[in-house]
Amino acid sequence: MSSFRLGVIGALFLSVASSVSIVICNKALMSNLGFPFATTLTSWHLIVTFCTLHAAQRFHLFESKSIDMKTVMLFGILNGVSIGLLNLSLGFNSIGFYQMTKLAIIPFTVLLETLFLKKQFSQKIKLSLLVLLGGVGIASVTDLQLNFVGTVLSLLAIMTTCVGQILTNTIQKRLNVSSTQLLYQSAPFQAAILFVSGPFVDHFLTKKNVFAYKYSSIVSAFIILSCIISVSVNFSTFMVIGKTSPVTYQVLGHLKTCLVLAFGYTLLHDPFTIRNIIGILVAILGMGLYSYFCVQDNKKKQSADPSLASQMKDKENTPILGMPDKEAHEAKKSTKALLPFCSSFKLVHYISALHLRTL
Repeated sequence: MSSFRLGVIGALFLSVASSVSIVICNKALMSNLGFPFATTLTSWHLIVTFCTLHAAQRFHLFESKSIDMKTVMLFGILNGVSIGLLNLSLGFNSIGFYQMTKLAIIPFTVLLETLFLKKQFSQKIKLSLLVLLGGVGIASVTDLQLNFVGTVLSLLAIMTTCVGQILTNTIQKRLNVSSTQLLYQSAPFQAAILFVSGPFVDHFLTKKNVFAYKYSSIVSAFIILSCIISVSVNFSTFMVIGKTSPVTYQVLGHLKTCLVLAFGYTLLHDPFTIRNIIGILVAILGMGLYSYFCVQDNKKKQSADPSLASQMKDKENTPILGMPDKEAHEAKKSTKALLPFCSSFKLVHYISALHLRTL
């Protein structure tokens, strides 16, 4: 149990540290150095991530595990589309409405997990999430300007993001693959869709051409640094969702928002008001309550069902990089069990693809 908890704590810390670092790096790159091509930059992140994992696999740092190609392609394309839709949502909406879009991901994830995965959330956990969302809303949401296209893009972004994160958790558990193995298999598809669509999306949003941009040495250095940090961001994202849950990952994401606001004030001298301070404090209270209630619920479940404790023990022996392979026919059987779940969201894939491919 202790080694499993250490693994979870390590994944959470790596996710927070790497995400805050890349936000500060990208903010300097885009705001101070004038490199606005976020979607294209994300495709470079994924290419570097795949190359790093490929090198690690060749050095036997983890064992590659084949996953059904249809599952991996749908999963990779969905994640790529969700990133692009979030970028388009930011382009068509005010910053305040974009922040509301991100806040809506948690309740929508809870709804999807309740309806499709029959997961139960206690009233205390729901209350703590409400406190958290209220705090982040106070701290980060300013203006709310609505328009039809922006609202549609935001709804599609919420749906694809929630489904993608739920599938990240579901695939790892049902197919018995590690976060590293899943990221290694899906990164090429995410990178491909963003690499092809990124320049068009960025040109549409910024009216600038990424290929005509004059790359100075300092811009190139920040791009390389951003790509290096992104390896940790992508790896820790899959690891956190696999070891915890999509809702916990979103809660962690709002902790990052509070930290970014604080670091932006201290390091980049961004404006900071009493409203930001109150919002951050309320959000931290909500995170604390969520963590406490989750621990209490887990203890109750383990005491009520001793088999859960043995499952946790099995996870103790799971290395962070890689998982032991089971027999091929077992993996195929599990994959087939997952495909109906993927198919139920094909409509979301199709609609998202029509409205854009992207970051």
